[in-house]
Amino acid sequence: MNKKYTCYCGLYCENCAVKVKIEPASKILYEEMKKAGFEEIVHMIPDGDSFWSFLKAMAIDGVCISCREGSGNPECAVRICAKEKNVEMCALCESYPCELFTSFFERYPILKHDNSVLREKGMDEWSKLQDERRKRGFTYTGTGNE
Repeated sequence: MNKKYTCYCGLYCENCAVKVKIEPASKILYEEMKKAGFEEIVHMIPDGDSFWSFLKAMAIDGVCISCREGSGNPECAVRICAKEKNVEMCALCESYPCELFTSFFERYPILKHDNSVLREKGMDEWSKLQDERRKRGFTYTGTGNE
């Protein structure tokens, strides 16, 4: 497990659908469009330059590193709070769970379980759980259907 992909809230970036599915698909789409000569005609298509720039950046650099490494929503109240309190992960905070998690639990119900594992069994067990999921092809969908 790479600790830089652990989010303060308890999500693990390596299990994110964007990282697991969208980024690899963007690489394929970018390469296929490049082979087909799209780069030469992109300026003729409305908003083509913006699209091409976005696709190229996603394919080459990726969309997200992790909130711990600086990408993600800079206004995320959970990240701001964790950094202010100097906690590695919110589940380890004495105020957890707080009101900041109401919407997270609605969007990612599995997060409540994962953070319980982290609090009760520690980082090694939490990491093992995330790695096992990744090997099975699990991804967070953000729809409550994880």
